[in-house]
Amino acid sequence: MTEQLWAPWRLQYIESAEKYPGCIFCDFPKEDADATRYIVHRSSHAFIILNAFPYSNGHLMVVPYKHTASLESLSDEELLDIMQLNRLGVALLKRVFKPHGYNLGVNMGTVAGAGIADHIHWHIVPRWNGDTNFMPVLADVRVIPESLEVCYHRIREALPLVLAEGAQSA
Repeated sequence: MTEQLWAPWRLQYIESAEKYPGCIFCDFPKEDADATRYIVHRSSHAFIILNAFPYSNGHLMVVPYKHTASLESLSDEELLDIMQLNRLGVALLKRVFKPHGYNLGVNMGTVAGAGIADHIHWHIVPRWNGDTNFMPVLADVRVIPESLEVCYHRIREALPLVLAEGAQSA
């Protein structure tokens, strides 16, 4: 007997991502809708946003405001800001979700797995012992135990505490 795993709330994200006409990484920060767009924190050259198609609960992305696919086109100042936001993202996830580890990375180019290949961005994926279960391997399904809205609010509530502790962005 085949069992069903239902996640109907994900359909709205899948459908909207396929139809979006512009660059979400350029357009979303221009809106006054951080909570709706899941923008967690902004700095001078980049921002932290929740991934709408997460690999695990709390999957964050750090995105420069500059629209570029090229690492070389980012200035030293922009790269420093991005790395400081990666550090802040890890600190936020550590406080909120207490993961056992993290995957941090950049997929540059479609063949490297970049879903949005023309705007470089960093992924911060929290990991837990035993989280590599059979679902992603056999069924191409990820089990995300918490909605993006709840996850966003938990991270935003922790932001002032983490900033006060010294995980400062530029």
